[in-house]
Amino acid sequence: MSGILIIVVLFGLMYVLLIRPQRAKAQKQREMLTEVAPGDEILTVGGIYGIVQELEPDEDGGDLVVEIAEGIHVRVARKAIALVVKPEVDEDEEGKDDDDAGDEDGRAAALEAPAAVAELPHGVEEVNDEEETVNPDVTEPPTPSEHS
Repeated sequence: MSGILIIVVLFGLMYVLLIRPQRAKAQKQREMLTEVAPGDEILTVGGIYGIVQELEPDEDGGDLVVEIAEGIHVRVARKAIALVVKPEVDEDEEGKDDDDAGDEDGRAAALEAPAAVAELPHGVEEVNDEEETVNPDVTEPPTPSEHS
């Protein structure tokens, strides 16, 4: 009798610790996939960020057309979405009321504020010009070989 009780308790513990959280996570993922809309920024399971441009109907596989760079569109399976990236809200904007939105000084300050720049990993520099190189030791571009 006590052996059966131990087995029942272990199955109950497994359900609470393993099965239930897994089901909740799967349900949350399904909801996220159904709520994705054009204009959302996404991250694919392959690590590619992009902005959803179009949604195909579920009958056609439910694929998405995603812009990964200006003018570069790729077709991505809906199930390949790892997450929908939420825009970051600045702390300054959280505390403002809607009354400040029509203020002339508020508009001028918004125009003068620099755009948010993502931090690059340590040792990585941003390249802003086509003439710049990410390899500071290389002074000239390599010449094509004369082999045909």
